Amino acid sequence: MFLPKLRFNSRNVIILLYHIFAVLAANYLAFYLRFDGKIHREYIEIMPVSMLVVLIIRLPLFSLFGLYKGLWRYAGMVDLQKILACITLGSVLRIGSAYMLFGQNYPRSVLVLDWLLLVGMIGGVRFAMRSWVDYKNPKAGSVKRVLIIGAGSAGELIVRDMLSSPHYRYVPVGFIDDDENKTGLEIHGVPILGTRKDLAKIIKKHEPQEILLAIPSAKSKMMEDVISGLSDYRLPIKTLPNLKEIMEGRVTVNSIRKLELEDLLTRPPVKADAERLVRFISGKSVMVTGAGGSIGSEICRQVADYGAKAIIAYERHENSAYTLEMDFRRTRPYAPLFPFVGDINDKQRLEEALEMFRPDIIFHAAAHKHVPMMERNPREAIKNNIMGTRRVALLAGEYGVDTFVLISTDKAVNPTNVMGASKRACELMVKALNGGSSTKYITVRFGNVLGSSGSVVPLFREQINRGGPVTVTHPEITRFLMLIPEAVLLVMHAASIGSGGEVYVLDMGEPISIAQLARDLIVLSGYEPDKDIKIEYVGLRPGEKLYEELFDECERVEPTAAEKINMAVYDGFMSREAALRFGTEMEALLVAKDTAGMMRLLTDVVKTYRPGPAGPVGETYCQLGGRTRA
Repeated sequence: MFLPKLRFNSRNVIILLYHIFAVLAANYLAFYLRFDGKIHREYIEIMPVSMLVVLIIRLPLFSLFGLYKGLWRYAGMVDLQKILACITLGSVLRIGSAYMLFGQNYPRSVLVLDWLLLVGMIGGVRFAMRSWVDYKNPKAGSVKRVLIIGAGSAGELIVRDMLSSPHYRYVPVGFIDDDENKTGLEIHGVPILGTRKDLAKIIKKHEPQEILLAIPSAKSKMMEDVISGLSDYRLPIKTLPNLKEIMEGRVTVNSIRKLELEDLLTRPPVKADAERLVRFISGKSVMVTGAGGSIGSEICRQVADYGAKAIIAYERHENSAYTLEMDFRRTRPYAPLFPFVGDINDKQRLEEALEMFRPDIIFHAAAHKHVPMMERNPREAIKNNIMGTRRVALLAGEYGVDTFVLISTDKAVNPTNVMGASKRACELMVKALNGGSSTKYITVRFGNVLGSSGSVVPLFREQINRGGPVTVTHPEITRFLMLIPEAVLLVMHAASIGSGGEVYVLDMGEPISIAQLARDLIVLSGYEPDKDIKIEYVGLRPGEKLYEELFDECERVEPTAAEKINMAVYDGFMSREAALRFGTEMEALLVAKDTAGMMRLLTDVVKTYRPGPAGPVGETYCQLGGRTRA
């Protein structure tokens, strides 16, 4: 009658037999220890009855508390709590039964010793098995051995959470920390095994299955060094969330995420002047051209967060506008987003949008930006980038827009391609238009943003997924790279401080080696560069440079009051009249489909434009006969 209700498979029979043995052994040993090995005869006589009573009390309780169900190799704090509660309740019941059956002479110390011994025997075997299985067979039950880089606050929090529950299936094998004074110490019983220079030796000895970077404030150089040091081991690399969550103590195992390429661009966070941005955006109607693109869509999100009254998402690609709308419905259902399908070269459609919404601010992000593609289609680069910008900018003045912001690029600096030259022409025109109306015309120039459509990162990821090779144009090519949200935040800051006519240039940090970027992405994908995934150098494409610049040879750099925002000052910008004349002449050449004439005019206006030896390679530009500038 006292047997627990359970299915009698071999595992449960073994557990039951062990529990019977543990209960009887604990009871006997309690008497043995109490009387120093010489148990009094009177207690020997009552021991059979005492043991039977103990079994009747404890075995059903073991079943009631679920001690037959758990897998011992996953024993954790929850199991320990059940064991303590079960044995304590059994001991309370046993006290009552002992005094009822045997009177006041039953030794109380035996009851205490029995409790201690049984906790040790029931709990100890479970945790001993878990430790053994985790050490000898870390893959059992998806348990993963994790080496943690960083023995600071973040590392302490995550290890504490790992150890507090078996359900996470993580076993921390040790820490690595660059502070040599910490080596040999322990955090929650987990040893600090050494520094990063000991990485190879530690990995070989302890055989972790994952690496966890628990250094939220790590510099990008340190992150690169860690990844480079791990490139031979093909170990998944994961990381923790931002420093704010660490400081608030909200880090758990559920916070662990895969390390992404974006983490390698870690820089000190931009300090947003929230009050200024609220004053600039809140209650305003904001129009964003190219709203479905990487930059345009992020501008829409951030102006929504700063309280825009209306967001006119002007986009010529229906699918991009639809995707943006669906994203807003999911993440910002409160935001007043108005997708508006139209082309920036369609004056009538632009006027409809401006008449309907009367925007206070226009962020002009629409542009053709793919360098080799525009080299093959120079007339389209000029039509969309120059003539489209001219049309939006002029209408902004006519409709009383308060601020017009041109999104420009570092490729406009000393350009060697049509795309860059067209964007430089836009900068010249927009600056020239300032002062001709109440509209403030501002330009913001920055480099590449990580993960944008058409950038190298999506291409590299696609190539890695196909098994390689990853194609890099040149082993020495570098680019300025910035995270999209950071770039957009700085764009809005620049727009908010501008009084009109400025060309602001974002501080992009140090240029990034594209070859190293490819290697890092291969490692983060779990492969070894040049072994699992090859890197091939295919040569510079038409119009490309080895490196980009943020200021051209004619500009001087001046700081601004805003952090990470500088100003490009150039005395040779064209006049308003010259800009209007340039636009009129280019329009006539575009209508005539005179690509050669368009290129000559572009070269005359953008004095720093130096196309390659063959110039643009598409359309009828061959009529120029490979004309180049000295």
